[in-house]
Amino acid sequence: MSAELVVLRLRKNEEKRIKAGHLWVYSNEIDTKTTPLKAVTPGTLCTLQDSAGKSVGIGYVNPHSLIAVRLLTRNPEAVINRKWIAKRLQVALSLREQCFPDQFYRWVYGDADGLPGLVIDRFNDYVVIQLNSAGMEAMKSLIVEAVEQVASPAGVLLRCDGGARAAEGLDSYVEVASGEWPDHLPVVENGVHFQVPASTGQKTGWFYDHRENRGRLMQLAQDKSVLDVFSYAGGWGVQCLAGGASSLDCVDASEAALDSVEHNARLNEFAQPVNTYHGNAFDVLKHLVEEKRRYDIVVIDPPAFIKRKKDFAKGLQAYVQTNQLAMRLLAPDGILVSASCSMHLPHDALMDVVRKAGRHIDRHVTVFAQGSQGMDHPVHPAIPETQYLKAVFCRVSRAL
Repeated sequence: MSAELVVLRLRKNEEKRIKAGHLWVYSNEIDTKTTPLKAVTPGTLCTLQDSAGKSVGIGYVNPHSLIAVRLLTRNPEAVINRKWIAKRLQVALSLREQCFPDQFYRWVYGDADGLPGLVIDRFNDYVVIQLNSAGMEAMKSLIVEAVEQVASPAGVLLRCDGGARAAEGLDSYVEVASGEWPDHLPVVENGVHFQVPASTGQKTGWFYDHRENRGRLMQLAQDKSVLDVFSYAGGWGVQCLAGGASSLDCVDASEAALDSVEHNARLNEFAQPVNTYHGNAFDVLKHLVEEKRRYDIVVIDPPAFIKRKKDFAKGLQAYVQTNQLAMRLLAPDGILVSASCSMHLPHDALMDVVRKAGRHIDRHVTVFAQGSQGMDHPVHPAIPETQYLKAVFCRVSRAL
């Protein structure tokens, strides 16, 4: 099959990173004089060669993206078809089945599972697929068929409305690919039950990446008052109720998300009081500070404030400001969980955010635990971009 594919050749010395394990080829690494790139249709499969003409594998192309080629396999004889995709899905599934007793997890996490540009989340009998690249969009029907072959789900949703698609020159859409699709998706995490909107929730409907971090906080929540900021459907806060928290306040810009918080608290039959604040998180936090509210636990888990490198300075200030406000709301010796899903914010930078916030308001901050993404978000050791999630657990006390 390799003879039938488009051939793209790397410039001299540009194969080192690929041979070291990375799967991305940037447009300026292609020898466009020898193998023109612009005329290639987005999503087309290609044979990738080093500068000497030796094959380094098969990938797919998008000439309009900074990432021009994403490598799928280093086997130049591979046939990329439904059988090949199903095998990759099965390998990814075997890891999740080792890690989790129930079928609630991120089944496919892009590059780390050898399927760059593809995200699949599983909600027991239902599957949500995100096609985030031109190559995966071109293989849409094969992917759906392979998912059906491997898992036999009751329903499959294509949730193709993420920001990554715009960078790939792709339209946004949400459609049921097969089966029946419910109004709400079930989630079971750390023994706690949730229901989330099946087609209109954030991202794929749930954020599995903080599973272990939320489980850790649940163990610390007994008899504590909790403030969950950027709460979405209550992943952190409702699990704190399960851990015996005395009360829960949630803040989110989405009224629908806050309705889900209340629904999920009732779903688990928790008797503790639940209050919700609808609005911009910064404004709500400032209001709570003015009211001199105090909490034993505050969780700050915002959306990515730094989506691009050029946003770093502005985004960093947003993290600092949010953490300062959160610390002002903590009772003495309270617990702050400060999280970031910004890939461009290194772990050390988040630690410095916490340091700066504490010094600005004259608090003594002790980081007693640190967390990363869950086991269903494995890290590719050659692709640092696959490691994005950070959480630090702090005790915030009066100044020394």
